[in-house]
Amino acid sequence: MVVQEAHRAAVVTQAGKPLSAARASQELGLKRSEFDLAVLLGHIRTTADADGSHRRVAREEIDRLRAADRNQETLRERVRTVGATEGAQLMGVSPARFGKLARAGYLTPVKFYLNRYRAVVWLYLVEELEEFATREPGLLTGRSPQRMRAVLDAGEDRRARNWRGRRLGLLTRQTEDPWEQAAITSSALDPVQLAEVVDDPYERAYLNKLRPGLVGRHGESPAAREAMDRLLPADDPDEILWQRVSLALLLDEARDHRSAPRPEARRPLPPPLPETSRGLRAWLRRRKLPGDQPPS
Repeated sequence: MVVQEAHRAAVVTQAGKPLSAARASQELGLKRSEFDLAVLLGHIRTTADADGSHRRVAREEIDRLRAADRNQETLRERVRTVGATEGAQLMGVSPARFGKLARAGYLTPVKFYLNRYRAVVWLYLVEELEEFATREPGLLTGRSPQRMRAVLDAGEDRRARNWRGRRLGLLTRQTEDPWEQAAITSSALDPVQLAEVVDDPYERAYLNKLRPGLVGRHGESPAAREAMDRLLPADDPDEILWQRVSLALLLDEARDHRSAPRPEARRPLPPPLPETSRGLRAWLRRRKLPGDQPPS
């Protein structure tokens, strides 16, 4: 009897524990890539572990999603993505027209992958393409508007820029910690730009530690990583300025929240100085001597 009660209590406790991402995706009938995108888009609510290393899904959230989508198809449709060719067919336009709309910034990719030739293949949400076709029928046929022609004539391609902005916004929404938000924004700046905005090396090190990365980098070849490294940093002057200003504002908020950790905070306090040397130490503190600043 005691054993049965203990077993029943263990089952109840296990049922109330948050699920790992792998287990939650299985219970919702989603591929892991679909699950990750649903979490990023805010369709699935998650909580972080105590150390922030992993995100988990509460059993109540699984029950909520199942109750709202008994056939487990609605959620899958909301995260379904297509490339340019299938997207053009879906919208009833030519691939050339689709490409113009995407390069001019009317269509924003939600993710990408590199094909075997290491070329970037952008993917778009089916739900958004359908909504755009319904909302903007005048952009699907006929002469391109002046705004679109101006962007294309200038040789601009806003797909990477729009993807970066979207990705940063979605990642930032997943945390309320100002330093983590600043770290996410900093990931769009190259090391030179970052050093110009954040001149404190300890703050830069803290941002680098918290930085999540805009995409997963596991199992990729050096050539693929090199291609992505060219894609991830902001490269348009307006975009760079926007990210620099955004980072500066977020840093002000983060500094008010708490200071970045420094080595001195972890070191034991030095022994008390002899009475005769305390005056000398006070005099040294008032002087601005070389080496007082942390190394760059």
